[in-house]
Amino acid sequence: MDKRSVLRAFFRFVNRFIVVPAFRSGWGRIISNSLAGDIMVLRIAGRKTGKIRYTPVSYARIGPNIYCYQGKETKGQWYLNLLANPDVEVLLPTGRFSGHGEEVNDTAEKLKAIRQILLGSGLNRSMYGFDPKVTPDEVVRERIGDIPVVRIRLDPMKPGSLSQA
Repeated sequence: MDKRSVLRAFFRFVNRFIVVPAFRSGWGRIISNSLAGDIMVLRIAGRKTGKIRYTPVSYARIGPNIYCYQGKETKGQWYLNLLANPDVEVLLPTGRFSGHGEEVNDTAEKLKAIRQILLGSGLNRSMYGFDPKVTPDEVVRERIGDIPVVRIRLDPMKPGSLSQA
């Protein structure tokens, strides 16, 4: 097994048996912290089976929206599931909320979101080889390339939405 495979297996184990159960039981504040970064869990229906899946991701809140990104792999299962089934449940450290996810296509919005996500990523904030606080826009765009960014518009009409919190 190569190093990458070992790391993926480790994170899959930690996510399945520690992160997701902590968020589902209301202990997300312990997991989402200044070292690990701002983490949330998405509850998404599978695009093929309809089975409910839980996926931890880094996030940022900008105004009324929540943003997250796919990472370097554009074929991630949670991302493909969200595109097929955009109505999601968002498990934040402060509670559960309903929302609707969509890919961000506006370059300026995407850049702002990715900076905020990376600024809140704890020890991983410079994982792409730059400081998101001071690096010029053109360098950030070059480094993140075509990494998909997702905007989740929270539903203000459903119980538990952030606008009512």
